[in-house]
Amino acid sequence: MTEFLPDKSLPQSVNGSSRQAFSTPLSNLSLQVTADHNLKLVEAPVYAPAKGEVLLHIKTTGVCGSDIHFWRHGRIGSLVVEGDCILGHEASGVVLECGEGVTTLVAGDRIAIEPGVPCGTCFLCMDGRYNLCEDVQFAGVYPYHGTIQRYKCHPAKWCHKLPSNVSFAEGALLEPLSVVMHGIKSAGLSLGRGAVICGAGPIGLLALAAARASGAHPLVITDLEPKRLDFAKKFVPTVVTYQVDRNLEAEANAKKIRALFDFENVGEYGAPETVLECTGVESSVVTAAHTARRGGTVMVIGVGKEIMNNLPFMHLSLAEIDLKFINRYRDTWPAGLQCLAGGILDLKPLVSHTFPLEKALDALHTCGDLSNGSIKVQIVDDRDDVF
Repeated sequence: MTEFLPDKSLPQSVNGSSRQAFSTPLSNLSLQVTADHNLKLVEAPVYAPAKGEVLLHIKTTGVCGSDIHFWRHGRIGSLVVEGDCILGHEASGVVLECGEGVTTLVAGDRIAIEPGVPCGTCFLCMDGRYNLCEDVQFAGVYPYHGTIQRYKCHPAKWCHKLPSNVSFAEGALLEPLSVVMHGIKSAGLSLGRGAVICGAGPIGLLALAAARASGAHPLVITDLEPKRLDFAKKFVPTVVTYQVDRNLEAEANAKKIRALFDFENVGEYGAPETVLECTGVESSVVTAAHTARRGGTVMVIGVGKEIMNNLPFMHLSLAEIDLKFINRYRDTWPAGLQCLAGGILDLKPLVSHTFPLEKALDALHTCGDLSNGSIKVQIVDDRDDVF
């Protein structure tokens, strides 16, 4: 039986201003990662919304690979877990209370959370590239607490109303969908031009669905795990699957992937123009580099290790292949909501496991063990007697 303990480690200020906790105790279970790579389910403080903020009841949070990475490795690149931090950033919820000056939302509104709060004043924010803001306060990245908790305050500006036909589960999928949308826009997928998706995990499957909706064709998706490829085929029946051969070098796997595209009569032009690399694994990035046609694009969406030593530099150079990267997203929530509300994308089949907030630890362990066959694990809090 899990013991819920009051958490006294959470900071009492945000942006340097003091926070006022509610005088009436409220049960606010939260899942936190510690600096020594442990997880704990504990009670966290509940704060009144500050100016421009809303207090939310978090209804659904998806478990992301980055949550697992912070738990097991304590860092992603320069992002380091240095103390206790509430995980979670793929979330939707209900507005409970509005702070001073909030006019765009009212209590009872159903919303999806855009988890990054940029500074708004640096040259990148002023240029509209707020996803690159170095001072962004991103939910679930130390020291900014995330959404695997019952109550959370968040700026109203970064809360997006859910249409009536979009569920909380779908609203929580907007965050990983946004990653994919930013990648696809930056890659420039073309109607009727071939594309490859490397990796049939949650991001890869989202990329597959979005690529199909964009009109890119034919599509091939790759993975090591046959069960994930089977799921991909059911999810998007028109896709061709390729199981990566661990015994082959990257270039040999790339040759087999390219052979799946029928370009005998049109030469190199028929080879895949775009490769969406969704794993971040070095060998997969190298395979992607050899898969794209000359003059094509490799868009790395996956998060990988800090240094990669084996990229085929001269191949990329001589073939003028654009090797591109993204950092999260910007201005994607409105378009993503339209895709879901308008039926352009049906992402509901991706949710393979749901756990109540009280069993959030089980959710992390399920997501972290590939043998469980999970696609997207979500943590839900269906209680209505909260607040």
